[in-house]
Amino acid sequence: MKPTSKQRAALEMICDTFLPGDGPTLPSASELGAVDTVLELLARNPREADTKQLATLLGIWDSPVTGLLTGWGPRRYSKLSQEGRERAMLRLGDSRIGAVRAVFQALKQASLLAYNVTPGPTGFNPLWKEMSYPGPPGVLAAAPRPALSPQRITEPGTLTCDVVIVGSGAGGGTAAGVLAEAGLDVVVLERGGYYDDRDFGTGELDGLEQLYAPGPLASAEGQISLVAGTCLGGGTVVNWSTSLATPDGVREEWAGLGATQFGEAEFTESLDAVVRRIGVNEQRSTISVRDSTLEKGARALGWQVDPLPRNVTDACDAGVECGRCGSGCRVGAKQSVTKTWLADAAAKGARLIVDADVRRIEVRGGKAESVSVRTADGVEFEVRARAVVVSAGAIQTPALLRRSGLKNDNIGRYLRLHPASAVFGLFDEEIRPWEGGMQTRICRQDADLDGNGYGVIYETGPLQPGSATGFMSWRGSANHRDVLVNFARTNAVGIITRDRDSGSVVLGKDGEPTVNYRLSDYDAAHLHTGVEGAARILEAAGARRIFSGHQAGVSYEPGVRGSHAEFTAAARAAGYGPGNCALGALHIMGSARMGGSPDLSATDPDGATWEVPNIVVADASCFPTASGVNPMVSIEAIAHMNAKRLAARLN
Repeated sequence: MKPTSKQRAALEMICDTFLPGDGPTLPSASELGAVDTVLELLARNPREADTKQLATLLGIWDSPVTGLLTGWGPRRYSKLSQEGRERAMLRLGDSRIGAVRAVFQALKQASLLAYNVTPGPTGFNPLWKEMSYPGPPGVLAAAPRPALSPQRITEPGTLTCDVVIVGSGAGGGTAAGVLAEAGLDVVVLERGGYYDDRDFGTGELDGLEQLYAPGPLASAEGQISLVAGTCLGGGTVVNWSTSLATPDGVREEWAGLGATQFGEAEFTESLDAVVRRIGVNEQRSTISVRDSTLEKGARALGWQVDPLPRNVTDACDAGVECGRCGSGCRVGAKQSVTKTWLADAAAKGARLIVDADVRRIEVRGGKAESVSVRTADGVEFEVRARAVVVSAGAIQTPALLRRSGLKNDNIGRYLRLHPASAVFGLFDEEIRPWEGGMQTRICRQDADLDGNGYGVIYETGPLQPGSATGFMSWRGSANHRDVLVNFARTNAVGIITRDRDSGSVVLGKDGEPTVNYRLSDYDAAHLHTGVEGAARILEAAGARRIFSGHQAGVSYEPGVRGSHAEFTAAARAAGYGPGNCALGALHIMGSARMGGSPDLSATDPDGATWEVPNIVVADASCFPTASGVNPMVSIEAIAHMNAKRLAARLN
């Protein structure tokens, strides 16, 4: 997006409302350069409609009509004082209209994220000093040369192979390793680039621009933010290394929907193969200060806490280095698919191609014959194959199937997101929440709230300055500054909800996907139980101030101001509708689910689409329902199983 001077001025006013600075210590958002960061991140969004909507909003922002419509009166926003601008912004956040609250959340998130990750003119954001945050460490001098040598296509043409795989993450990478091992000629197409150890360590902003999907950034209703990896290795490069197998109860539920092998030895064997190949262990789950807080609080309540297995080697320090891993592991300890399955595939002759955006699968006579691909520079080429494996993730996979003409009603349905929120606690002692093992402990106290395996789990995660803003509210610049300068003494207990009810992925006229998802009352009740439970954990661990992500500003100070009961009532009253509470979707699943019938599923028990049997899905889209735990191992096991079945058919 190239804004006009009027649009840029409006964006500067918005960002400076959220982050006006304080003169001598902290610059305003516009002085820091955060406005340019916002524009850089927005420019990556492939949805032209989103860009047009923002341009329209910025174009009318500083008009008397907007003031009348949004409640700050028939005055231009530029004529308001800083205090008046903040009051006007809070009116949007507190609006009774969900769509208005969603606009506020989008503006808030863009402003706060950009400010916290922007290095600024000196290369070191002054906020980081105030937070005691050390900033990016830089590239590790001893980092080895990249192990893989992916290609970039620079001229139009045609490639041929046995199997072309769309996507290189947990699903696509695993499938590549299995299919290449079976002696098949494999081509892997990845929309993003290839980054390895020597590319990491330069900070959150570089990580966001290089390793994460450019959009969609939120559900259409604005209720939940969406996070997905986009690089060679996908989410396994940036995830938090948590390696939990599919729970037995979930496997039984999946088998009951017609893919019976989920309850049988075949899937167990694939789970075991994945655990071996990616080096899952508990030896490198050294407890962090973050997780010791979770453990202390939960055990004080009499709740069980368990170690989390992780797919890391002894090179992982489970400390300072580990906390940065959401922007790539610069010591090479995380056993992503680039280190494992894709390396196996390349050793067997598989061709890995980056900067390859697959737009369509060409289907003729009920059979997939090729895929059409486009690079960022507009070069178009084709890959012809005997079979197509689609592993583009649970947002892009159904979009590709729809663009390719597949009609099954279940493509794009049954989307689950594991809606996640967090409750924060301020402690007397330093937590330094950006350090320590990514995730080393889990509490399952409320994992089964209905007797059917639906509920919430409690985990922590490293809080970098940018990523933490996704779960925070904003009640004015002074309040927000106070939260940030105390960041080193802040911890968050995360709540991950196993959602029973689903959303959908639909294809827009521009060929890009839109996510429709509204948290049901049933799942919202479980999430609320999690908010209650997280606050109890933090209070039992000794937090002196506790606050949620509700925009209403729900908080209390144990023994000083308010009580847990009052906090709980206020959180319930604030609600969980769009814009009411900051929510994120870190696990996106189920939009092309496997099952026993085309009436109930998008793919058959082999993972093949019902209409075109040589199109096989092998990613989180396959999940019949939500996994209830961090899904990496489940994704890789499904890809392993589906790829083994495909190899048997092709051979």
